[in-house]
Amino acid sequence: MDRFLLTLYLFCVFICQIYCQTPLQKVNQHIEQAKDIKKKIDFRKHELNKACLYLNTIKKDSIKADRLIEIAYRYYQLKDSIQFLEVNKKAEVLTNKLQSDYLYGYLHWNYSSYYKKQSNFLEAYIHFNKAYIHFEKINKTRNAGIMLYGMAQIKGYYKDFAGSELLNIRATKIFKKLNDNLNLYKLHNHLGILQRDIKEYDKAIVCYNKAIEYYQNIPKNIKKESYIEIYNNIANAYFEKKEFQKALIFYNQELKNKNLRKDQFARIIHNRAYCKLKMLDTIGIFKDFEKALRIRETLNNKAGIVYSKKHLSDFYLFKKDSLKAFRLAEEANSLAKEIKNGVDYLTTLKQLANLDPQNSKKYLDRYIEFNDSLVSAERRMRNKFTRIEFETDEYIEETERLTQQRIWILVSSIGGLLILSLLYFLRVQKVNNEKLRIEAEHQKANEEVYVLTLQQQARVEEERIKERNRISEELHDGILGKLFGTRFGLGFLPLEGNDETLEKHQSLLDELQDIEKEIRDVSHKLSDNFNNTDINFTSIIKQLLEDKSIIGTFTHSIHFSQAISWKQIDEVTKANIYRIIQEALQNIIKHAKATHVSLHFEIKNDQLVLKIKDDGVGFDTKKGKRGIGIKNIKSRIEKLKGSIKIKSEINVGTTLQINTPCIKKDGQ
Repeated sequence: MDRFLLTLYLFCVFICQIYCQTPLQKVNQHIEQAKDIKKKIDFRKHELNKACLYLNTIKKDSIKADRLIEIAYRYYQLKDSIQFLEVNKKAEVLTNKLQSDYLYGYLHWNYSSYYKKQSNFLEAYIHFNKAYIHFEKINKTRNAGIMLYGMAQIKGYYKDFAGSELLNIRATKIFKKLNDNLNLYKLHNHLGILQRDIKEYDKAIVCYNKAIEYYQNIPKNIKKESYIEIYNNIANAYFEKKEFQKALIFYNQELKNKNLRKDQFARIIHNRAYCKLKMLDTIGIFKDFEKALRIRETLNNKAGIVYSKKHLSDFYLFKKDSLKAFRLAEEANSLAKEIKNGVDYLTTLKQLANLDPQNSKKYLDRYIEFNDSLVSAERRMRNKFTRIEFETDEYIEETERLTQQRIWILVSSIGGLLILSLLYFLRVQKVNNEKLRIEAEHQKANEEVYVLTLQQQARVEEERIKERNRISEELHDGILGKLFGTRFGLGFLPLEGNDETLEKHQSLLDELQDIEKEIRDVSHKLSDNFNNTDINFTSIIKQLLEDKSIIGTFTHSIHFSQAISWKQIDEVTKANIYRIIQEALQNIIKHAKATHVSLHFEIKNDQLVLKIKDDGVGFDTKKGKRGIGIKNIKSRIEKLKGSIKIKSEINVGTTLQINTPCIKKDGQ
């Protein structure tokens, strides 16, 4: 029962996995199945067909195009040219619609691989070049390097050795930056082949040895599938140098590799046999020639078959069997012509001319004619490569020009905006400066008006005091003296009368004496000396505090130290102190929410000390923003060359302590 339930559960999970997958997940799953090289080709093609069906349900073109390119590449790997071209064309339609450099790069890479396999090297070169441009645009540098390598191989095939080497070097620079040992290994091997083709055999050997160094650093899991018969190539270089003994050592070293493919194995045993033939050592070489030929025929490697028959012809010629030598040379020549292998076709024509003296002229004429046409074709092909590169350069230049133009437009626009912003800022700054200048002048004018007012009030008060003193003197010296004389005269008059009359007379004399006393008291009060300036400034401050307390609805208290002589302090200092108190009280009303405010004036160390204290909400002196009020207060204090201390606690209150020098009038 438990086993049944477990089986049922697993079956349900499997069904859910199948039916709960998104179309894209199904596409990817079938593509992964198609990648499995252990599966049969028909199964892998079937999986790709399923992937295409599920892909039709996906609406997003970018995803669809990307997966179509991947599917097309898998068809290419399975050598299904029809399906490859069909699927890649669908991907091309979507890519043209999307104009995506990323998709274009991989699309043209697919085409280049396909046409190279078909030996349509011009088309392959065009697509390699297009793919390179798109990969460069999106900074896919590794892919761009691979495209350069593909173009280098094609140029090398058409004997454009300088152009091929240049592309090779550009690709090498890319892969060195990426530390890509696999591609560096392939590139140095190809550089060795190019050097061998131009008969620089020592340089070729150096390149091959460098390739081996890079090969040693390739991860083991990809060494086998990426192996190039590098020791065979070194042996070929020594063979061309006619150092056959050294060549033989490297052929034998190559054969120690147990991972060689059949085509590689056939190539090496054939080359070793031919090397021995050149060394006049014919022991066992026929067996190797025959074995290599059979493998190549099994693989339908026509180029390899031409190569085998060409050298077998040389072997039979060495054995003085001219008929077999001629037959094999003729077969090789015919097959080389069929597969359009120009180099081997020319070589076999030479062989036939040597083997058939009677028709030697016919073969040599054909050789000259074909060689000329081959050279002309190679030259035309190189010209086409140059034209493709020229058109590419023009395209790149145009793209760069447009990019540069866009950059200049952008920079000009930004520059214009910056200039306009700067002009606007300068205009605003000028207006603000003008406003500040006017405000400063207005403030200065207010201060001057205030100073003049104080001075005027002082003069008025001084005149008032003089007038009081004059009245006091008049009362004391004039009226009081006369009144005293009158009372004194009346007191000594010899009056007669009844008691009532005498009593009334005495009563009037007493009343006159009381009047004298009152006049004397008034005179003394009028002549009392007091500091009118003190009364004037302190009264102004008291009135200011009284007015602001009504607006701010707070109680208030004020203390003036008796040690302060306001008369000696200059009017500018008093005007600025008045404005500082006014600004501080305004801030308290706006922000403090205080219930009580106190002002305290005292003298310490020849400095006037003012403390303004409130019991409001307070603020954090480290974090709190300093408003224009505090700035104005500080500005006035700096003008007086004084200092300010601000002490504040949240929900406790704030205290401003202002210290200013006591600047006395007229430098006193």
